[in-house]
Order: sequence, then C-alpha cells, then structure tokens
Amino acid sequence: MAEKEIPLISSSRSEKLFHLPKIKAGFVGFGEVNSPRDLIGRKVTRAREALEELGLELVTTEPVSDDPAGQDEARAREELARQDFDLLIVCLAGWIPSHTVIDVISPFAHKPMVLWGLTGYYEHGRLVTTADQAGTTALRDPMEAMNFKFKYIYDTPDDPYGSVQKVVAFAEIARAASLLRRSRVGMMGYRDMRLYGTLVDGVSLRRVIGAEVDVFEMLEVVQRMALRDDLEVKSVMDRLLSEWDFEGEIDLAAFDQPIRMYLSIKDLVMERGYKGISLIDVDGVKKLLKFPPGLVMSLLMDLENVAAIPENDALGLITQLIVRYLTGQVGAYFEFYEFMKDRVLVGVPDFIPSAVAEGKVRARISRFGMLSSGVLNISKVKTGKVTLSRLASRGDRYKMHIVTGEAVPPRNWEEAGWDHPAPQLPGLEVILDDPVEDFAQKVLSQHYIIAYGDHRNQFIDLCWLLGIEVI
Repeated sequence: MAEKEIPLISSSRSEKLFHLPKIKAGFVGFGEVNSPRDLIGRKVTRAREALEELGLELVTTEPVSDDPAGQDEARAREELARQDFDLLIVCLAGWIPSHTVIDVISPFAHKPMVLWGLTGYYEHGRLVTTADQAGTTALRDPMEAMNFKFKYIYDTPDDPYGSVQKVVAFAEIARAASLLRRSRVGMMGYRDMRLYGTLVDGVSLRRVIGAEVDVFEMLEVVQRMALRDDLEVKSVMDRLLSEWDFEGEIDLAAFDQPIRMYLSIKDLVMERGYKGISLIDVDGVKKLLKFPPGLVMSLLMDLENVAAIPENDALGLITQLIVRYLTGQVGAYFEFYEFMKDRVLVGVPDFIPSAVAEGKVRARISRFGMLSSGVLNISKVKTGKVTLSRLASRGDRYKMHIVTGEAVPPRNWEEAGWDHPAPQLPGLEVILDDPVEDFAQKVLSQHYIIAYGDHRNQFIDLCWLLGIEVI
C-alpha cells in the first residue's frame, strides 16, 4: 500500500493522513442484442468515464449482449479474468436476459459487486428508454438468492449517471475489505494481564475478515535492542526534543530503551510487512523491562504509519485497520474512564498519535505507581463529531459496536496513582447520540477506536460485506 510518512507535528485538520491505494474495479456493461448497439455502447462508455473521473482504475471489456452463440459472454469472462480487482461493477445500459449476466459474473462470485442500472434520456420532450431497470429488477432478487454480495444502485432520467458517487462509495468499502484480506499485524507476546476481551481466534479471523495475526517473542526484540547504534538512538531523541513541547525536567535516560525498542520493532515491520502492532504491556515491557512502552507505540504510529495499541488487543488492532482502510485516518485507541448521564469520559494512560493531538504534541516525564519514569504524552485531543467502534467475537461469529457522538474537551480530571502533580491525560468527553445506558449494555471492551466524522454507514456496509453483525 502506497503510504506517506506522518510527521510528528500534526495539522489542525482531521483529513485523510495517508494515501490509500487506488481502487481497482472490474467493469462490464450489458444491453440486449435487439437494442441499438451504438446507444448501448455510448451509455456504457459514459458510465465508465464517470467512474474514471472519480479516480477508479478499471479492468474493462466491451458491452455484452445476449447473442445466441454466447460469444460476448465468453469474451467478457476471459478479459475480466486477466487481472485481479477489488470489486466488479455490473452496469446495465438496458434490458438484458438475466442468464447472460449470471453467466458472465459467476466466475467472480467471491468478489463484491455493484449492480448499477443506467437510465433513459429525454429527446424532443419524450423519454427514450432501453428499459435499464427492467434488467436490474429481474436480477436483484436472483443475485441475492445466489448469495452474491452486491449493492443495487440505479439512476433516474432526471439525473443520468448521478449515482456514480454511490458506486464509488461502495467501491471504497470493497477496497477496505480487500486491504483487510491481505493485512498482517504483529503481536509481541500474548494475552497481557490474562484479559479475555483481547483474545483472538486466528482461524476464524482469517476466514471472516482475512487478516493474519503474527505473534513474535519479546526476547527477539530485546536481542535487537542491544544491537542498536547509539547515534541512531540519539537522532530519534533529538528529533523528539526539537519537535515536541516538554514540560518540567527532562530525564534523557527515559528515552533510551523505548527508542531502542521502537527501532527494533520498526525493523520487524519492514521485514514482515506488518500493518499494525500490539505489545504485551503490563506483564511484559513494564514488568520485565521496567519501562512504559507508550513512546514506542507513539513513534510506530507517527513515523512508521502502522496502527498500534497496547495489551495484546488483537481485535482492537483489527478495528484500527478498519478505521484506516475506510477513512484514511489513524484510528487512535481510547479507554473508558467514567460513564456519566449524557456522555462518557475516554482517555489514554500512555500515548496518542500526533495526528489526533490539538496543535503541537506536549509531553512530560512521569511515573505511575511502582514503574520507572517514562515519556508521557499529555496533549489535548482534537474535538468534533466522532465515530467510536469496536470489533468482538463469539467463537467464529464476529460483531461490531458502532456509536457516534460529539467529542468535547474534558473537565479537569486525573487518574489516581501518578506522581504529583498528577498529569491530565489525553482525553475527551463524548456526548453520545444514543443514551449512555443503551451504549453501556452493549459495550464490548475497555478499548474503542475513534474516527473523526460520522462514518456509521461505511462501517455498516463493510460489516454486511464481511458477514459481521452490527450492534
């Protein structure tokens, strides 16, 4: 996936932060053998051009008719099969017997599809139609009965090709599904704090969503840490000191081990193609190595553009990838601290990616409980409309909880246990669009992933495509 590096200093906007790959779609048009061939050709060509103008890369074949010998069908199947694509756009420019369409698209039944009906046009005050929706309505229910995964979209005579944005919107969902199916994430250790909600069944995850979870040992990382070059470590530290705002005294020793771990995991990311990382936090880095790994995950998100979440939270990590592939945003994780009458308080005790920080990143050296001092991000978090989401499973059945709300600056608060003066951790109060009680009775984890904006419909479409229950 072609991505660009995210700078440590974030912008004040919440636009897409990295480039998703171009959507590659198969495209095949249809029109009955008795319909004017040149008219069918013009309509299909204009539909194809409208998609390309919006950035889709198309694998195309000439329009297909129901010729008795089936030559059009055979030619279309062969030409579409020459390249892979994220989805197949089935474009009806007029009436077509259903069997012709099914004969062409059946070899690609494993792909998401769009059934797109074009429309007639006005000429000298009369509507001229090739019965496009006769073709689509004859196909919609049979395609559903045959378990094709498709979106039915149609144009109207007053707005020809006006549904092209809907086609592209579903194509973006299909791209996200395609990216998930070829994603690999890395997990250092397993089942931090013996939690239940962070566990994952690798077989069902691969079957339903397609992502692979690759577990590696902390020992491998520690061995690599010992080999890091001091100048390389100093270069990263100097960059942090120049680009972040630090409060209070700075203990340079607090940077050394986290930066060495970041550089070592960075190598694994490059070698193994990881799109996300989760670390054994409390029972691993903190307990055995005696430092908090918040800075490690912050650097991985900011400099390597991979998703990151603590505590071996595999399904939280996959939720982050879903946010990334649907919205182009980083998908920061937050934890719940308090439920209130009309809102929830979310925060993080370790790090946020700079992309969701309001202005320049702010940090300090702090210590929690019996842990050694570490670099703590204390930035303010961007506010606005947000979507919170979380993936969970029951055996091989997956479900996703999706809620929206308005994120506002939090009141003064602190987590007990930090050295005084206690820091105000990065946090938000989210005024939910649904009652807090309804949310609480469906909550799936202490970790939810945030996306700025209302993306509920995108999440719902992706869940439908993958067979994930929405709650």
